[in-house]
Amino acid sequence: MTVALKELNGGTLEVLDERLAELRTALEGQLIGKDDAGYDEARSLWNGMIDRHPGLIVLATNRRDIQLVVNFAQHNSVLLSIKGGGHQIAGHAVADGALLLDLSQMKSVHVDADAATATVEPGCLLSDVDKATQAHGLAVPLGINSTTGISGLTLGGGFGWITGKHGLTIDNLLSAEVVCADGEIRTASASQNPDLFWAISGGGGNFGVVCSFNFKLHPIGPEVLSGLIVHPLSDARGLLQKYRDICARAPDELTVWAVLRQAPPLPFIPPAWHGKEVLIFAACYAGDMEQGMQSMQELRGLGEPIADVIAPHPYEGWQQAFDPLLTPGARNYWKSNDFLALHDEVIDATLSAVAELPDPQTEIFIAHLGGAMTRVDPSATPFPQRKRHFVMNIHTRWSDPAQDQSCIAWARELFEQTAPHAAGTVYVNFLPTDDEGRVSEAYGSNIEKLRGIKEKYDPQNLFRLNHNIVPKADVELMSA
Repeated sequence: MTVALKELNGGTLEVLDERLAELRTALEGQLIGKDDAGYDEARSLWNGMIDRHPGLIVLATNRRDIQLVVNFAQHNSVLLSIKGGGHQIAGHAVADGALLLDLSQMKSVHVDADAATATVEPGCLLSDVDKATQAHGLAVPLGINSTTGISGLTLGGGFGWITGKHGLTIDNLLSAEVVCADGEIRTASASQNPDLFWAISGGGGNFGVVCSFNFKLHPIGPEVLSGLIVHPLSDARGLLQKYRDICARAPDELTVWAVLRQAPPLPFIPPAWHGKEVLIFAACYAGDMEQGMQSMQELRGLGEPIADVIAPHPYEGWQQAFDPLLTPGARNYWKSNDFLALHDEVIDATLSAVAELPDPQTEIFIAHLGGAMTRVDPSATPFPQRKRHFVMNIHTRWSDPAQDQSCIAWARELFEQTAPHAAGTVYVNFLPTDDEGRVSEAYGSNIEKLRGIKEKYDPQNLFRLNHNIVPKADVELMSA
């Protein structure tokens, strides 16, 4: 018996059963074939649109397992995909016929409260990290959906509720242990392999498999002033104009995002508003409660809200507040852009689109990034957009495959309407599969340096199932 795996050159490798037996014996983790229990669970992803069938799956339990899989893939020139949390919109973690390295069993978090650091394994979800760090009243800046994987978030940049105060996730990365394409484990930090450290600090999974992250932590919680303010969509134009002014003056501690969607049936929203289009301000103050109350006064004084539930909430709970609206299994498609200013034309196009939402699960969110992340030089990490800016993510979400065409078309239309006002950059973690041509926008002038480092650490492009950065030599060959 054999297992067929796709090769890097597009061919097929027939792996004999005796070779699989050797690999299975060497692994401490589990080797799963298409006919084995757990195969469908291991290949499933957050985005229900992705339905791919890897040739073989390895559930790794430690860094030696990772080495074994990377070496096997490299020596046999087979297509290798890496799965952490499985949350990426493009679904690169799973590919038909590939060897899938699943890191989801590696979920250890070790917190050194005295040093204010955390060592995190790559299979952790954000909720795993928050739970461990909040036990000590500490946190690292993470995203807003707790079921996201720490690996993908970090490798792409990472931003959320405390980014204004403490920077991006990558701005708090101290070091990492990386299994490179040659099978060697390298420490990547400011003092050891600094080029590799620079590259993984936002350059995606192009340079190796991270088997351990070490983060700097900050005092946060156990409670933060946070919550939602809900307004009728009819008032949204004027409110968004005032929102952009509030963001321009906001202290580092205050983060406010705008969400436009149909009102979910939450208990604090009057039933008469359920299913109607609304504007929601989601706000968090990462600092003193009394100062937070003062900082949010202007925001809370806008218009006549349907509901205002700004109050002290456990930080760990606030990090999970949007999870019920982002459960796995639904069909999802995103289009995203950065905006240095929220122009009236962008507001008007957005409001017109919200009036014609293709599905009740669909939403548009506008995240404001500023504060500490703007005080990092654009060349200090691959993440190039260090100005105060807005990130718009057009998040189309639905359940019926028959709606695929209409939902995707709706997102693309709004994207095209607002693109003339965009900054020319994009957050790499928000790129769907049909946006691969925008990878250079995600990295700006840093792309050439990334290609050179890719050439050094992965010249054969083993780690290609991602928003791929092609080795420098290959780029030169293609342009010759």
